[in-house]
Amino acid sequence: MQNIKAQNQGLWLGLLGVVIFALTLPMTRLATGTADAPQLSPWFVTWGRAALAGVLSAIYLLAVRAPWPLAEQRGPLYLSLAGNVIGYPLLLGWALRHVTASHAAVITALLPLATAAAAAWLMHQRARLGFWVFAALGSALVAVYSVLRAAQMGHGFGLTWTDSLLLGAVVAASLGYVAGAKVTASMGAEKVISWVCVMALPITVPGAWLTWPEQAIAPTAWLALVYVGVFSMWAGFFAWFRGLSLGGPLRVSQLQLLQPFISILAAIPLLGESLDAMTLGFALLVVLTVFMGRRMANTPVTR
Repeated sequence: MQNIKAQNQGLWLGLLGVVIFALTLPMTRLATGTADAPQLSPWFVTWGRAALAGVLSAIYLLAVRAPWPLAEQRGPLYLSLAGNVIGYPLLLGWALRHVTASHAAVITALLPLATAAAAAWLMHQRARLGFWVFAALGSALVAVYSVLRAAQMGHGFGLTWTDSLLLGAVVAASLGYVAGAKVTASMGAEKVISWVCVMALPITVPGAWLTWPEQAIAPTAWLALVYVGVFSMWAGFFAWFRGLSLGGPLRVSQLQLLQPFISILAAIPLLGESLDAMTLGFALLVVLTVFMGRRMANTPVTR
């Protein structure tokens, strides 16, 4: 009975983490504004959100008396910093100035598959052929969606530069996640994300100060920045990793498949976006390839 209770609690915590991460897309667009009505600079959002998370992380690490990272742990932590603290939010922020959160949700739905591919590459694992087939299929679906959307918007047939930014964000995040995973067993997941944010403070605090907005900013943009700093960058990981621990990685990780749809639905009340049949359809197809690809990646063969 206790085990079932813990598993259920893990599922709820995992779902909470997924919802927090799903809101990152509409909240980031709310913080940066659009090309026609800009708010906070994507540079400032990147530095500001990480600085907020860094301060909270420092308090947490002091409270639990966490030891300093060992020399061999710092390399992966710095790679995680580059991907998750700088690369992903910066590329995402610039892209969301020009595309809807719903559009971004379809492209970034590839993240779990990209993370599995990065793990196979960096951790020298040979994934099954079926995994790479579904990874290629998912990438092809994203490319087709981008081309169709570009044609629909009158930009001609081809990948737009904003979709290139989103794909870059997916690559940056996946590399950062895998780098962090390399030291999770020795440090603990919560300490990994906290140390990454603290180690970034010498960059993020001056960066936030140098890019502080000079024009008036809407209160909603400031609130969105607080959200992505406190929740997306920090607290969400606590719920997610605790959920994985209690509910089991195989069960809880499947909740990630809901993330693109939660992002699309959340963008309706937060940003006034409308449900788009093509976006919803491609999101479903991409999520299906992610689901099948991850099943194929569950039993990799180590080289």
